[in-house]
Amino acid sequence: MAGGLVALFDDIAVIARAAAASVDDIGAAAGRASAKAAGVVVDDAAVTPQYVRGLAAERELPIIRRIALGSLRNKLLIILPAVLLLSQFVPVLLTPILMLGGTYLCYEGAEKVWAKISGHDHGHGAGEEEMPDEDTVVSGAVRTDFILSAEIMVISLNEVVDQPFVSRAVILAVVAVAITVLVYGFVGLIVKMDDVGLKLAERPGKAVAGLGRGLVKAMPRLLAVLTVVGTAAMLWVGGHILLVGSDELGLHVLYDVVHHLEDAAGEAAGAIGGVVTWLVNTFASALLGLVVGALVVAVVTAVSRARSTGEPAAH
Repeated sequence: MAGGLVALFDDIAVIARAAAASVDDIGAAAGRASAKAAGVVVDDAAVTPQYVRGLAAERELPIIRRIALGSLRNKLLIILPAVLLLSQFVPVLLTPILMLGGTYLCYEGAEKVWAKISGHDHGHGAGEEEMPDEDTVVSGAVRTDFILSAEIMVISLNEVVDQPFVSRAVILAVVAVAITVLVYGFVGLIVKMDDVGLKLAERPGKAVAGLGRGLVKAMPRLLAVLTVVGTAAMLWVGGHILLVGSDELGLHVLYDVVHHLEDAAGEAAGAIGGVVTWLVNTFASALLGLVVGALVVAVVTAVSRARSTGEPAAH
């Protein structure tokens, strides 16, 4: 009896270790998948605060909460089932779809660069004297989030496509929840930073009041930094997706050129070769992203102008 009980405990221990290893594997895979989607995540965090500009301070967090719930519904109820079915039954379409998403990232990044250079930087909702009602704000933000969420989920899926179906589903669900909490938790902190700063600035202590004024001054700078980092990340991630995707589809030229540059730079750098190799790949990916994005911006602009000139004048 004692021997059988010990054997049972051993079996339970083995199962527990296997379960723990499985959880660790899922966590690690979710972390890798989330990291690959970094460019879209940063852009999402940079865009969302624009939607609550001009609204009453007490309504900012409730609106962000509604947008976050809409984002979670997008990811879990629509996008996740779609990408899982796609990966299970038509996996050959994953790379082309991923490259379409990468091209869109390149377009978004290049458009922001062009808007900054040309002086026509359009913010989301910026410059409007009257804000629409909350339902309109939330629905618009959730629609925009759908595009960003779809890119995040497809990029993440590409990192775990070799996993079993159930593990794939769990990993992507973890990514969806974790990224939503991360993005909208961070957004909530950003939009309340100036309110916290104003409260602190009214305190009697000089140090506390100085900290409050510093927070108020830092918010627009933080948003500006997020915009720059988000733009750079979109070009890098989008370009890297196109670089790897073109190689997987049989167009090896660009990938081979970058790979040779990485090897040459890594050997020349010696001890820091790994860092230099990563920098070369990142720069090459971002450059490719900027070139592709600029071409798409040029095409979209030309089509838009053609349509506007072709429309009959209003009487």
